[in-house]
Amino acid sequence: MRPAHIALAVLVAAAWGVNFTVIEVGLDHFPPLLFCALRFLVAALPAVFFVGPPKVAWRWVLGVGLALGVAKFGLLFIGMHEGMPAGLSSLVLQIQAVFTALFAAVFLAERPTRVRLLGMGVALAGIAVAAADEGTSGPLLGFVLVIAAAAFWGVSNVLTRKAAPPDALAFMVWVSLVPVLPLLGLSLMFEGADPDLQALARIDWAGAGTIVYVAWVTTVFGFGVWGFLLRTYDASAVAPFSLLVPVFGMSSAALVLGEGISPARWLAAALLVGGVALTSLPAARWRGARGQRALRASLGQRDASGPGLPLGRSLRPRRRAAAADAPGPERAAPAAPEPAGTSASRTPSTASRPSPHG
Repeated sequence: MRPAHIALAVLVAAAWGVNFTVIEVGLDHFPPLLFCALRFLVAALPAVFFVGPPKVAWRWVLGVGLALGVAKFGLLFIGMHEGMPAGLSSLVLQIQAVFTALFAAVFLAERPTRVRLLGMGVALAGIAVAAADEGTSGPLLGFVLVIAAAAFWGVSNVLTRKAAPPDALAFMVWVSLVPVLPLLGLSLMFEGADPDLQALARIDWAGAGTIVYVAWVTTVFGFGVWGFLLRTYDASAVAPFSLLVPVFGMSSAALVLGEGISPARWLAAALLVGGVALTSLPAARWRGARGQRALRASLGQRDASGPGLPLGRSLRPRRRAAAADAPGPERAAPAAPEPAGTSASRTPSTASRPSPHG
């Protein structure tokens, strides 16, 4: 990835990490589904009137809007409302990298290597440790809801990559418009009209500030940049930067909310972060002439094909042609067979082999 894109990914990770603390504060002011609906309403309006159309099929806008807005964030907000700590939520949610790799293998043909499969197992072991710790110290329901939210985040990652929107910001603004009515309907159905109206009637600067942060910083900016990165690079190359989210999330939760971290939670964090890191390692791939020339250069070999020949063509025909034009006995004398692996004509075929890390 380019350095500027790496910096953007780190900045998004910081914004998302602090976001969990902001959500915790916002849940003291609003019911979870209403809070989620307000988040996307403010993210979509009035921005939707100033950006162009998403320039992708509407099915992708609806799919990402439902998977990301309704399912992922709805489940996350409810899980945290049920008692899931902000810092632990920022950690557990990063299992989305495993779900992303699994869904990408099925729908994007990004086959996981053995190292990635090992990483998935390690990350799942971390989730098991965190679940055991949370089961003895907090409500297990909130933990399960956050895991489900991570799965839907993986779905939205793959859908975003399939959509490949040319304008990630416009795409995210239109996506933000999709979950507003479904979330409001679910809020009225399960949270009730009276709690919603009371929360809106007593809104203060702190409550309004949480809405602005989760709407404009983490939704429009964060997912706009994230969608751009997913469109530019493989999903498995972008996912590793989510490892920084719990660093900012747990730190901000400890500083602002005073959340402690138990030894079991440290162990879970080590397993989960390490497993996700293995899961997200990009495989080395060499595609096209540039990849073959780079591999040949790294092996100290000369590009014998020359600028006028496609890589992979043998030089033997050119040698024979030169011999045929030569005067005297050398013209009739056939070339002696060369041992395999020693001729320059083997260089292109050797370079065309896939990298052992692929």
